[in-house]
Amino acid sequence: MVTALAARTMGWGIVGYGWVARDYAAPAILAAGHAVRAVCDPTPAARDAARSSLRLEGGAHADIAPLLADPAVDAIYIATPNHLHRAAVEAAAAAGKPVLCEKPMAATLADAEAMAEAASRAGILLGTAFDQRHHPAHAALRQAVAAGLIGTPTVIRIAYACWLGPDWSVTGEGDNWRADPARAGGGALMDLAPHGLDLAEYLLGEPIQEIAALTQRRVQPYAVDDGALLIGRTAGGALVQLHVAYNCPDALPRRRLEVLGATGQIVAENTMGQDAGGRVTHTDAQGRSRPLPVPDADASPFARQMAAFARAIATGDRETFSAARDLHTMRLLHRAYSEDPACR
Repeated sequence: MVTALAARTMGWGIVGYGWVARDYAAPAILAAGHAVRAVCDPTPAARDAARSSLRLEGGAHADIAPLLADPAVDAIYIATPNHLHRAAVEAAAAAGKPVLCEKPMAATLADAEAMAEAASRAGILLGTAFDQRHHPAHAALRQAVAAGLIGTPTVIRIAYACWLGPDWSVTGEGDNWRADPARAGGGALMDLAPHGLDLAEYLLGEPIQEIAALTQRRVQPYAVDDGALLIGRTAGGALVQLHVAYNCPDALPRRRLEVLGATGQIVAENTMGQDAGGRVTHTDAQGRSRPLPVPDADASPFARQMAAFARAIATGDRETFSAARDLHTMRLLHRAYSEDPACR
């Protein structure tokens, strides 16, 4: 694989061409200097959109088989509804293709465990697309925390919310599968909390060991939770607090990340999400505030993620992308749901 990639542009196959793949992942692949070789999606309109916007030398298909048979497809990016992740990962693993799969890892813990086992058995790289790890502001924040800028970290607080009505759609297909418990596996907690849980561990450099959650079905008229509060504690004793929601109007302040330490605080506003940018501020123990410098502040988190995945394939890196770590995050989600009285 390393020799082959050194001789040509890395080729990707995309499984599921919805709005995330269309508006973020595919452009990011191209921005990273790679190629989208082929796409598969069961929806004719999605295949037409892929053909019209991409140079697909491998074509657009209704199923995954042609992508897996194409020797020019070096990696697979999966952006299907959650309940379809397992089948796609297992097929890619059987074909020996590395996989970057959208979060959450799967709709159920059992599916996630089967995916990790399939990847391990096949010896392929399996990563979850936690693009927040690759946001330039979050990379700068992690470095500042590690350098001791705020002393011993004590608490991370994250608000990551949006409005997701029952008929929500970006591409106009009118099928909001995120509100379907069978396909999504849950609601706001399942969709948005994985980013916060993974990001907290990335920023602190240690795993969350304890977790608890309270969910709500308060505003949206569907069968999954439209909001949740989570609290956790890391192995080293730092506390983690997350508010995730589908019931927060998009015009409100709803994306905020705070890391509090013994000698200061760092606040990131509007960095959570698919785009670069936002504002990061450091406040010291005397209350003096200043912007935190962010190298490559305008770099796309998605493009950085795609480039990092290619490097991980080429070098054999299993730290930047780790199926074992992602499975740990799925277990936290499973525990949060199972211990919430409203979900029993």
